[in-house]
Amino acid sequence: MKNQIIGKNIEVTKSIKDAVESKLSRLEKYFVINEDVSCRVVVRSYNVGAKVEITIFTRFMDLRAEVSNNDLYAAVDLAIDKLEGQMRKLKTRMDRSNGKMSLGKALALDYLEDMEEVSDEEDEVVRIKTKYLDPMTVEEAVARMEAIDHPFFLYLDEEDDKISVVYKREDGGYGIFQAENELK
Repeated sequence: MKNQIIGKNIEVTKSIKDAVESKLSRLEKYFVINEDVSCRVVVRSYNVGAKVEITIFTRFMDLRAEVSNNDLYAAVDLAIDKLEGQMRKLKTRMDRSNGKMSLGKALALDYLEDMEEVSDEEDEVVRIKTKYLDPMTVEEAVARMEAIDHPFFLYLDEEDDKISVVYKREDGGYGIFQAENELK
């Protein structure tokens, strides 16, 4: 796995780099390691505490964890634990689908094309993402949403061909927004 470790408000020392790479090696058992798997770790230091963001990019799926803690090394441990939990949860969802969701299909995410603009104003659109929507079930959409650790996921419902968004509800469970427009 190719690792990129970036420091924000902190210099990435050899000890930090060694600690991060050592912890990341625990995750290599989950992947077929080749040039398609890379990892970006962003380490931020604040007046009080630190934040670690780990994103693993594979050909099929991106996995992400973000953790804040008073201790940088503890934040790295917690982020790795969070990623392992996401992977176990994804595997459990696939096992419960009774063969309806293969590993390849569950992990098949198309690449997002980002177009970013730098902006000084908070109310401006600063990032646009485009994505081809593959038809999938609600269960597959929830699994993908959990894998990227986002509160929502946009997909094309395979039952009725409607553009849909599954999201985490604050009171627990999931909700779905569905477009009423018909695809042409």
